[in-house]
Amino acid sequence: MIARLVLCALFLASLLHAADTKTRVALAGDSTVTDKAGWGAAFAKLLSPDAECLNFAGGGQSSKSFRDSGNWKKVIDSKPAFILIQFGHNDMPGKGPKRETDPETTYRQNLIRYIEEARAIGAKPILVTSLARRTFDNGKIRGELKPWADAARKVAAEQQVPLVDLFARSVDLHNQLGVTASDAFNPPGKDGKADHTHLNTHGAEVIAKIIAEELGKVAPELAKLLK
Repeated sequence: MIARLVLCALFLASLLHAADTKTRVALAGDSTVTDKAGWGAAFAKLLSPDAECLNFAGGGQSSKSFRDSGNWKKVIDSKPAFILIQFGHNDMPGKGPKRETDPETTYRQNLIRYIEEARAIGAKPILVTSLARRTFDNGKIRGELKPWADAARKVAAEQQVPLVDLFARSVDLHNQLGVTASDAFNPPGKDGKADHTHLNTHGAEVIAKIIAEELGKVAPELAKLLK
C-alpha cells in the first residue's frame, strides 16, 4: 500500500514538473484573438507539446480596457516566456471613453507600456497588427483599422520588438479572395446578420497559419515551438 502511494506521488510530481517545464505563450487581445471568436484556439493547436498557450484575450477589450479590467495583470502573473499583443478593433471611435484610443498618442503609449512591462518580467513581447475586417468597397477591403496597424508598426520599430503584420496579410488575403470567398470566414452573426469581424473554425485555422508563418520570419525562438 505504501509503495503504491509512493508511486502515485512520484507520478503526480512528474506531471507537475512536465507542466512547469513547458514554455508559456500568452495571448493578449480582443475578441478576434479569443478561442471562440478568433484565432486563439487554432494557434494553440500549432504549438508543440513543449509549449502551452494561455489565452487572456477578451471580447470588447481595447488596449486601454484590457489593463483597466485586470486582464493584463493576469498575463503578467502567468509569467509567460512570450506575449503576443493584438488590439485595435475596440480602440476605434464609437466604442466609448473606457475603450477608445488615439492611434498617434494613447494607443502608442499603451503598447509601449505593455512592451516595457513584459520585458520587466523577462517575457518577449510580440506585436500583432489588427485582423482586418472583411468589409469591402468596390471589391477591396476598406481597411478602417489602418491607423492602428500603422501605429503598431511604428512602435515595433522604435522599441525593437518583433511584429506580425496580420493587418497587411489579412488585407492582401481577402483582396485576393474577393467578397464571396471571404464570406467563408464568417461565423454565424446575430439576428441573421453577417459577421465580417470574427472567425469561424475555417477562418481561425487560416489566420493562425498566417501568424505562424510570420513568426517564423520575425521570432525564430518562438517559431521553434511551432509544429
